[in-house]
Amino acid sequence: MNSPAPMTPRAAWMLILAASAILMITMGARLTTGLFLSPINTSTGLGVATISFAMAVAQLMWGASQPVFGAIADKYGPARVIVIGGLMLAAGTAATPFVSSEWGLILTMGVLSAAGAGAGSFSILIGATAQRLPAERRAFASGFINAGGSFGQFVFAPLMQAIIAGAGWVIAMLTMAATTLLTIPLALGMRGQKAPPPAAPGTPAAHAAPSAPGMTLTEQLRQAMRDRSYLCLHLGFLTCGFHIAFLVTHLPQEVALCGLSAGVSATALALIGLFNILGSLAAGALANRYRMKSLLAIIYASRALLIVLYLLAPKTALTFYLFAGALGVTWLATVPPTAGLVGKLFGMRYLATLFGLTLLSHQIGGFFGAWLGGLSFVRFGDYTWMWYADIVLALAAALVNLPIREQKVARSAVLAAAKG
Repeated sequence: MNSPAPMTPRAAWMLILAASAILMITMGARLTTGLFLSPINTSTGLGVATISFAMAVAQLMWGASQPVFGAIADKYGPARVIVIGGLMLAAGTAATPFVSSEWGLILTMGVLSAAGAGAGSFSILIGATAQRLPAERRAFASGFINAGGSFGQFVFAPLMQAIIAGAGWVIAMLTMAATTLLTIPLALGMRGQKAPPPAAPGTPAAHAAPSAPGMTLTEQLRQAMRDRSYLCLHLGFLTCGFHIAFLVTHLPQEVALCGLSAGVSATALALIGLFNILGSLAAGALANRYRMKSLLAIIYASRALLIVLYLLAPKTALTFYLFAGALGVTWLATVPPTAGLVGKLFGMRYLATLFGLTLLSHQIGGFFGAWLGGLSFVRFGDYTWMWYADIVLALAAALVNLPIREQKVARSAVLAAAKG
């Protein structure tokens, strides 16, 4: 059997750019939902806690869908998964303005839209590119794709707020739905790519990421779930999801509590996305030079410090802009080193599935961040206790990454016995 030819530089760039553009759209749609919380509440009267719960379900569904779609992409290729996801995302987003009950909102925004966004998100896109690129380009590609998601937040946050202010939230959401259909033609750039052949033993590429010839997905999952380093990644990513979902969902409400306009919250969300482009590219580059677990520990610890500084500062528009910019550097910069560590531990064959599972843990944290933020607001009238929880969890995430073992995981005993 002939091995597939290595990708040309042009083909590699087309693959990376297509993945980055898809993530720009799906993450732009996801990370601006907080702007709709108050308008939906005004229109339906469902209450902040109820709408926050629907958005929390969306956080969970976005994570739960990724290992499922990742496994499908690992088997059948990413293109058809992205097309199905684009249709689901557009349908759920377009239907949201026409429901007025809690269950309707959970179905459209919480399930359909979120699952569709998950089909065109990190695990599928980073997994698809990592399987097709040489080892020395994977960290850079991961950072570049991640930056595309941040650019989506930078573009969509002020755009959606402008449409909400000028034409209403219904038109804004329908515009978003139409835009998400652009992921379908972009999926063509992910079609027909073949993974490179395994590196020859003794070559640098062979040591860059372990392979598992003959290992089934079930065997790989069983091995991963027994590995302490992989479980530590899950715990750290869970706290990351809590932090991000809380801010995406409730930052506009926090800004309103401080007597500032909705434009301030939209600008702050855009600044988070803008500065995370820098953070994502830097994380991708640094992951090639430094220990990835150390990068993760520094990122999480810096978030705790930034929240402390925010709580001590006067609540002005400038404070929110500075907080958003500084936080943006760390925002999704956790993704390249986390994906890199998963690939380093277990190889590229099932990366979309294994990284998808870490994203599920991320979104379990996201569920609680979005939901408890709404409950905290209803119970106490502000988010003070949520900020305190954020500080504690960020520090815990920094500590839990330190014991991670950045080295190859030994093959399972089953495979060893089979070879014998």
